[in-house]
Amino acid sequence: MFIVCWCAAGALVASVNAEEPTLARIQQILASKRMVDLTHAFEPGIPHWSGFPDEKRETIYWYEKGRGTLGEGFFSEVYTHVGQWGTHVDPPAHFIKGLRTVDQIELKEMILPLVVIDVHEEAAKNPDYTLTLDRVKRWEKEHGAIPAGAFVALRTDWSKRWPDAKALDNKDKDGVAHYPGWSKEALTFLYEERKIAASGHETTDTDPG
Repeated sequence: MFIVCWCAAGALVASVNAEEPTLARIQQILASKRMVDLTHAFEPGIPHWSGFPDEKRETIYWYEKGRGTLGEGFFSEVYTHVGQWGTHVDPPAHFIKGLRTVDQIELKEMILPLVVIDVHEEAAKNPDYTLTLDRVKRWEKEHGAIPAGAFVALRTDWSKRWPDAKALDNKDKDGVAHYPGWSKEALTFLYEERKIAASGHETTDTDPG
């Protein structure tokens, strides 16, 4: 549901000498920072894209005899769900045949400079709010050009509706969903002109509901 990249807080360069820091020193610096977990726990019934089936679980081992389908002595479950479940990363191969899958993306590519475009006030007034190219350029006018290789996150505060699937879908009486998202022109500009590495959002789909 949420595309996530790990973003290291703080600048290592400012905290170390001119010489290259050791791995031990880097660990000390990172450990001193505040870590923010952007993920949600996954389980049957969590909000998900309407085109996907719900998760299924089976307890195959349980502490006592009787509950586990395969035996007892410890706790173990089998999860069955789509790859795009809960907090996840959609690799290029998700949309285009022949491009890279998640296992082909190096870990260092998941550590990116973070850019947050905050539109939560607009989304509160208009649940169908769509991030436009003009809004992106207004952000750049205030903060500077979005750097190449950045992870651009769209803040809508829609995640505060979690884990209420109905509230996240926000369907009207005709069954039409209403939630904020990206415009094609904004994404085209970010990926093709600004050369960002990834984008992330809080809703169950990239497009507005």
